[in-house]
Amino acid sequence: ASIADGYTLRLIREEIATRYKLSLQAALAEVELQQGDIEKKWIYAHPRFVEPMLDYILDDFERSRAALNDPTIGGMVICDSSEQARQMFKIFQSRMAPDSIKLSTEDEEAPGELPLVADPTIIYINQQSEANKVKRCALILYDEGCKEDRKRWVEEFKAGKIDLLLVYNMLLTGFDAKRLKKLYVGRLIRKHNLLQALTRVNRSYRDFRYGYVVDFADIRKEFDATNKAYFEELQAELGDELEHYSNLFKSPEEITREIEAIKDILFRFDTQNAEHFSQQISQIQDRATVLALKKALADARSLYNLIRMQGDYGLLQQLDFQKLNQLYRETCNHLDLLNLKESIESNADTSNLLNIALEDVLFMFTKVREEELVLADKLKNTLRKTREALVDNFDQQDPRFITLKEELERLFKKKRLNEVTQDEMNANIGALNQIYEQVKELNRQNNQLKAKYHGDPKYTRIHKRLLERGLLFETERRIFEALTGVKQQADEQVLQNTQLLANESYFERMMMPMVIAEFQTRRNIKLNPDASRTINRLVVTEYMNEFISGNRKGASAW
Repeated sequence: ASIADGYTLRLIREEIATRYKLSLQAALAEVELQQGDIEKKWIYAHPRFVEPMLDYILDDFERSRAALNDPTIGGMVICDSSEQARQMFKIFQSRMAPDSIKLSTEDEEAPGELPLVADPTIIYINQQSEANKVKRCALILYDEGCKEDRKRWVEEFKAGKIDLLLVYNMLLTGFDAKRLKKLYVGRLIRKHNLLQALTRVNRSYRDFRYGYVVDFADIRKEFDATNKAYFEELQAELGDELEHYSNLFKSPEEITREIEAIKDILFRFDTQNAEHFSQQISQIQDRATVLALKKALADARSLYNLIRMQGDYGLLQQLDFQKLNQLYRETCNHLDLLNLKESIESNADTSNLLNIALEDVLFMFTKVREEELVLADKLKNTLRKTREALVDNFDQQDPRFITLKEELERLFKKKRLNEVTQDEMNANIGALNQIYEQVKELNRQNNQLKAKYHGDPKYTRIHKRLLERGLLFETERRIFEALTGVKQQADEQVLQNTQLLANESYFERMMMPMVIAEFQTRRNIKLNPDASRTINRLVVTEYMNEFISGNRKGASAW
């Protein structure tokens, strides 16, 4: 799959292989007997775990630069926790020499002294190896440095001055750095956030066809679940009608219902005065209640972006979205306070026990396999371009068009889309591409014939129906010449008096002599009564449909 589509990732699956002098499970079981459960994040943030993980990342990243022959690519490590990110950064910093490695005083050259001819020179391969090394990394956390510092580090990464970014809950969405081509996933990311994170490495950059992801957290199940959820959304929103296939967003009615639900949740709170709101939520000590409130406000933020994207600006008047964004921050602050309070009250100091448990444990990281994953967005885009190609076809009575439309409908009805596997999704994409190519070729032929009739789709359709029905044993060119004569006379009559079309039976009687004259008299094409009536009926139907359609548009505009 092409990187230009932006929907295919090469996923390098990584698992943790552990080698024990003392069983980790037994050691932790002993700790649990003494103190109770230890949070996994403290294990994953322990130096005995983090250091070999960092070793693997640095070695893998430098090897990737060499294998891809590009020392300019950057990497990002999505850490399991902020504690792991800090520990990894600390270990990295402890290994680094000062920023500028200088010669000692006694080794420095005297001013103006030139190197000897026999002095060793740095060969090209060594230069390449040095260029591939990781020299700088940055720690990006919401509470690390100030906003200006984080902005500067991000800009330096984009400029190629920083090799690796260590992040936790930062830069997973909205971050766009084309040189980011290697992503190390150290924690499980849920739902759409996972797709957002993975596509960080899918920006077009030089000759790269893939973004690469190293998976330490076993994201495959979550990835499949996210794709299935996407399919469920497609299945629910597309329905059976072809014209709905591109409706991949919420309808105004759905948005209105969600706004009403948000209003119900916020009913008891003062949403007009942020200070009063803050006082009200500060009295809530139940985390579940605050989480529900936070979710409602977060949903409001999502709806605001969706409404703006879809252009339904009238819906923005139903809620004060700017005020709700302020209330969302207040709610997050109170939730952080509750989390801190719970942590202080419930967490005992288990660091000594954890150190003892991990003292004899050796962590090793090995590559398991490589595979290519396709994001659901690729199916959506393939479907979109297929649907748009079908909509662009102006002759939807064409048997070939009907066959292709039915094939597309059959493809989406043959099974529940939320049950498809990666292999089945690839097969569906392949089937969609075949339909798309056939529709595109059909549209090309239609447009080519329409150009012969000076862009008039009416006579293009009439021309095709005559060929399909086999009423006339004449060449296509002679049929075209006869229809062109009919078109000139009919257009002239309608242009002079559009009210002719207000009386269909009269218009039909008027057209019959023109049809017979053009085909039999001028072009010497023999017509039997059935053929004459069929041609005349085709012509009249096209003009009447155009007339009715024009009146409807006029009434709608009025």
